Formats: sequence, structure tokens, C-alpha cells
Amino acid sequence: MRKNNYKTVWGTYTLVILGVLVAMTIVLSRILAIDLGFARFTLGSVCTIMAGLWFGPLGGAVCGFAADLLGCLIKGYAVNPLITVAAMLWGVIPALARPLISGGKVRKAVILSTSVIVSSIVCTMGFTYAGLVLILGYNFYAILPTRLAQFAAMTPVYCVLVCCLYFSQATTLVNGELARQEGRKTVNLTSER
Repeated sequence: MRKNNYKTVWGTYTLVILGVLVAMTIVLSRILAIDLGFARFTLGSVCTIMAGLWFGPLGGAVCGFAADLLGCLIKGYAVNPLITVAAMLWGVIPALARPLISGGKVRKAVILSTSVIVSSIVCTMGFTYAGLVLILGYNFYAILPTRLAQFAAMTPVYCVLVCCLYFSQATTLVNGELARQEGRKTVNLTSER
């Protein structure tokens, strides 16, 4: 992804990786999920978080939006705008913490985990919960225990998976390829002048 004055231009590599992450999010959140109606135990948000960490807040938001929209169409659900905002924020919030990720591996893991916990609070217990109560009409108190159980069970899993993926070769590969493409485009732009 390169910036050209005030607009962002995504290359083929970025679009392909985002497409793969959207597809993985759909599979993990719509097909390989434990769905209780008002609570869904899924790993799909990890892909959206990684899209945000790898490609910035806009990449995370696009991945979350596309995955939620396509997932709703595949399953036959109506799009719930508050849940769609939650899906987008899963990619945006950790990406906003990315500039703070520095230092040793433990410090990086703490910052990553903190951003995932904040995302989980805002998305799972905030926007998604509000979407279920305000738009779908679920009783606030009736679904609270299950929502709290989902939050308590899935947040540590998200933290571990995000840290494992962030410290894996996948991040090195994505960052290296993006840097290589940036270098090639910079060389091409300077050679044209």
C-alpha cells in the first residue's frame, strides 16, 4: 500500500491478501462457528485483527465490512448496522495501537493483548450487544450471561492467536513484500523523472 498525495493506492498483493483474510473470516465466523443465535463462538475476528495490524486501520475496516456483508448474504441474514460497525472496529482498534508496538517481545505481546481486549470490550460487549438488543429485540438481561461467557472465553483465545500470528513468519512475509513493492515503486517513480 502506498500513499500518493492524499489518497491511498493498494496494489494487487494487498488486495489479494485482504481477499484471503475476508474469505478466512467468513469461513471461521459463519461456517466453523458455534452459533447460539445471540452468541457466536468463532475465530473469525482474528483475521480482521490481523488485516488491521498488517494493512492499517483502513485495511482492517475493509476486511471487517466485506466479511460481515458477504457473511450476511451467504447465511441469509439482514445486515445489522451496529454489528457491521463492530466487525469493522475489530480491525481498526488494534491497528491504531500498532505505532505503540515496540520494544521487547513481552512488551509487544502486552500491547497487542491490550488492544485485543479493548476491541473485545468495544465490539462484543458494546456494538454487537447493542445491535442484538436495540435492532433485533433481544432482552438485555436474558442474553447478558451468555454474552459475558462469550467475552470471557474468546478474548484470551484471540489474544494468544493474535500474538502467535503477529510474531510468526506471516507478518515478516507481509511486511517484507510490502516494503519490497514500495521500494520498487519508488525506484520506478524516480527513474521516470
